Amino acid sequence: MDAATDTLPDRPAPDHPQGKLVLLRHGETEWSRTGRHTGLTDIPLTAHGEELARAAGELVRGYDFRLILSSPLQRARRTAELAGLDAEIDPLLMEWDYGGYEGRTTRDIRAELGYDWTAFEHGVIRGKTPGETVEEVAARASRVLTRVLPAMASGDVALVAHGHYLRILASVFLRQAPRFAASISLDAGSASVLGFAREQPAILAWNHGPALPMQPSES
Repeated sequence: MDAATDTLPDRPAPDHPQGKLVLLRHGETEWSRTGRHTGLTDIPLTAHGEELARAAGELVRGYDFRLILSSPLQRARRTAELAGLDAEIDPLLMEWDYGGYEGRTTRDIRAELGYDWTAFEHGVIRGKTPGETVEEVAARASRVLTRVLPAMASGDVALVAHGHYLRILASVFLRQAPRFAASISLDAGSASVLGFAREQPAILAWNHGPALPMQPSES
């Protein structure tokens, strides 16, 4: 053990819990398969999406979950069910409200606007729903983390939700600007792990798919 490690306390401070935060993105839907922005539209998993959700259960087997939360949208709830996770519904885990860009592909939006639009850089417009800014999504994620961090003091936590939302939540956890989420990817049915390393928020595993086994990591 080196000198730096030897000076660490036996137990972490309350704001640096030892538990892991597992992020599970829902399985494939028809819209995610075709690249359509899927925010509040409540659509089911495809047959392949259900296979991914079952496989995700193997990825997270062995964790000591003290709290499991899911988005209320059926693609997340079904993923939790098929993964063998008894999740509590939390509306704060809803996907980004894309407003007028709901159901549209990035290619289609860019063709209309005439520039290389991204949701993270340029935002969304009002449609049938008001839409959200990336900062508003980050604020929802921050509220979830105020509940998650105390639970991590006694064990692991799982969040079953959506691609953009979980990327933004990870950015908030890592104490980065919400737009940092544009630099990280999260595939359908993937599992990722956040935690603390040397008292700093850290990525312990990221974007593991069903073909890649993922064991609980030691910080």
